[in-house]
Amino acid sequence: MHAPIVPAAPIVPHPFAAFGATLLKNMDRSRQARGKLLDRAGYGPKETPFTVLHSEPGLNLRRYEPEHTEGAALLLVPAPIKRSYIWDLAPEVSVVRRWLARGYRVYLAEWTPVEDDGEDFGLDDYGDRLLAACQGAIAADSGAGRVIVAGHSLGGILAAIYSCLHPERVRATILLESPQHFEEGSCCFRPLVRALPHAGPLAAAFGRVPGVFLNLMSAMAEPQAFQWERMTDRYLSLGNPHAIATHMRVERWTHDEFALPGRLFTDIVESLYREDAFMGGRLDIGGRRIGPASLTAPLASVVDPRSRVIPWDAVVPFHEAAASAHKLLLRYGGDIGVNLQHVGVLVGASAHARIWPAIFDWLDELQADSAGGG
Repeated sequence: MHAPIVPAAPIVPHPFAAFGATLLKNMDRSRQARGKLLDRAGYGPKETPFTVLHSEPGLNLRRYEPEHTEGAALLLVPAPIKRSYIWDLAPEVSVVRRWLARGYRVYLAEWTPVEDDGEDFGLDDYGDRLLAACQGAIAADSGAGRVIVAGHSLGGILAAIYSCLHPERVRATILLESPQHFEEGSCCFRPLVRALPHAGPLAAAFGRVPGVFLNLMSAMAEPQAFQWERMTDRYLSLGNPHAIATHMRVERWTHDEFALPGRLFTDIVESLYREDAFMGGRLDIGGRRIGPASLTAPLASVVDPRSRVIPWDAVVPFHEAAASAHKLLLRYGGDIGVNLQHVGVLVGASAHARIWPAIFDWLDELQADSAGGG
């Protein structure tokens, strides 16, 4: 496990920082309570039945029915900042059900809150150790020595890291609206990161960084996407019962975040956002340096060319630089009724009608080429 990325000097949080951390954690609880009100209004998720195949601090590995299928094994990797049911929001917009219908064996890494007095987790835990535990449990359950890994947003970064570290275990990698490149102009968070001091003392003040703090930083970095587009989407959804139901279920999901471990927050801010180490081939995970040249599995990337949160230049340069021999780049054009366009690739009607079938066709071609020796 690599050492936390922190300043050499001891970190002593300012006493006012501890007060602010307590205040934000209370705001987290308030947001979660508002989410439960939306549950009672009928906007909670309608999830597919599952069993927990493996559990340890920070992780539950879900296995979805049916149990007995001959399809390839798939591991879905959510971002570790909100609940994972955005992948399985309702039957008509469920990525989980979409894969099950195509005959795949579907597993999901459900990240769970890490206790305040527990071990602090970093990128090495989420991008390697915990996903390796998932892989081991999947292999024992299904006999599959390799898996398809699919991740969204920060979960896509974790999926890409795992694919770089363990190419022999990965059948294909699918990155959905996932930033891998963080240079100036390609990342709306870079100006904010540049204006802030090292993330270590902030993480030390929080212990675990509250979800509401991450929400506030997102709204400051890109108010159009995280505020105005959401209001516009609600207005445009009002005349469509299906669209407004999905919008409100996503709204409920936005209130269901949990705190980020301090070391993971520091690793993300410093190694990824400030140093752009992954794109530069300098990302240190457990003493191994990785970058796009380390990713050799077949690679599919989905990008929204209109997005200001995960713009074209945050996705495509990494996709093009990856060493994968087989690549697919898909453009997502947005939907009404998704609340946040950033999650539209998971819950949007056009994504389910066009993006996912294109990914399945690509995987079928890869399977045919492999069976034919191509």
